[in-house]
Amino acid sequence: MGAEAVLALMEATEETEPCVISLDGNQAVRVPLMGCVLKTQAVARAMADQKWDEAVQMRGRSFARNLETYKMLTRLRPPKCTADEGGFNLAVIHIGAPACGMNAAVRSFVRNCIYRGDVVYGIHDGIEGLIEGNIKEIGWSDVSGWIGQGGAFLGTKRTLPTKHLDKIASRFREFKIHALLVIGGFEGYHSVLQFHEARSKYPEFCIPLCIIPATISNNVPGSDFSLGCDTALNEIVEICDRIRQSAQGTKRRVFVVETMGGYCGYLATLAGMAGGADAAYIHEEAFGIQELQLDVYHLAAKMGEGVQRGLVLRNEHANENYTTDFITKLFAEEGKGIFSCRQNVLGHMQQGGSPSVFDRNMGTKMAAKVVNWMTDLLIKNRKEDGSVYCNDPSTAALLGLRRRAYEFQAVTDLNKETDWDHRIPKNQWWLKLRPLMRILAKHEAAYEEEGINVKEVEEAID
Repeated sequence: MGAEAVLALMEATEETEPCVISLDGNQAVRVPLMGCVLKTQAVARAMADQKWDEAVQMRGRSFARNLETYKMLTRLRPPKCTADEGGFNLAVIHIGAPACGMNAAVRSFVRNCIYRGDVVYGIHDGIEGLIEGNIKEIGWSDVSGWIGQGGAFLGTKRTLPTKHLDKIASRFREFKIHALLVIGGFEGYHSVLQFHEARSKYPEFCIPLCIIPATISNNVPGSDFSLGCDTALNEIVEICDRIRQSAQGTKRRVFVVETMGGYCGYLATLAGMAGGADAAYIHEEAFGIQELQLDVYHLAAKMGEGVQRGLVLRNEHANENYTTDFITKLFAEEGKGIFSCRQNVLGHMQQGGSPSVFDRNMGTKMAAKVVNWMTDLLIKNRKEDGSVYCNDPSTAALLGLRRRAYEFQAVTDLNKETDWDHRIPKNQWWLKLRPLMRILAKHEAAYEEEGINVKEVEEAID
């Protein structure tokens, strides 16, 4: 937002209208100042006149929906009268590694379903639990207090359904499952795709299938953000701050920190921006010995200017040869007499403890949207005997946050956007932020002799 403000000032003329720099989804945007002021005053007037409904509508559709979801979720028990369109059996399962926000999503899904008069089954321990029949009905009070808890109470594993489709189909038949919600990472997305591909052989999979992306790696195609990645970023930045603080009062020192994320460099890049890192090495942006040498010179120059500490981040699969250990030894050797070097591999602590506010809200809202989507499909595709049959590709979908809007996207369409070898999307929005990180680190690669490379800044913010 600060960089967008600089561009706004550089482009301003005498006729330019005053603006407010705001965030719209994950994009920095310019909003007319007077428009914001008038809207704020209108809401204040409606509140003063006790026109509550009008004030809610003025705040936007999103605010109104959030308010309704909040009122429903905070009931102590479900309403006595069930909805006419109820009576379906919906199931929820985790597939992949644990991520903060999973429990919040399950709580919201369970209560939204029960509110509509449906039955919810919790499948414990992922695909393995499904095969073994570890499936239990979840009640309204069973999910009390789940919203602030980290990890995954239902249990989760990375097993894919590939070799067990017949057993899974028989479990779906046994429990009369009418719809399935998968909350998980890349494995969850892959599993929904496999269920969809097996529909021709197993009619039990011809039901609404949906995946909510939940992984700290943020490597699921079709969504700019995944549940858990915000909490993981908070954790990494906090740990990096503590690591640098450990060197306070000692001699000049550079820390090389390894983050998780598989082949996706999201955590390293965004944590590098938030933590003020000097460099962040990722798989998506190739680097070699020349780039490492430039970073050594940059750190040496920085120490010469009186700065005591440096921070370098590396994604765990950035390069199979330039390992964290190699980079640490290289920096230690080249920086002899100027700075010392220490290595830190963060490991699973970056999954975090309690989920952040962002992840709690995102999980709650996404699960509520999935229930509405599933209910519409179930009513539309219900047969006379009470079973459900839907074979359209759009009924096996991923709910993702694209810029500012939540979108249901068919997993068959997302298949084309996926780099299956490295388990990452082919296009990732955050890569455009990397030049901005180098500019903030005062890195030679992002500067021209005459001054800042304005074009790179503009591309970074776009």
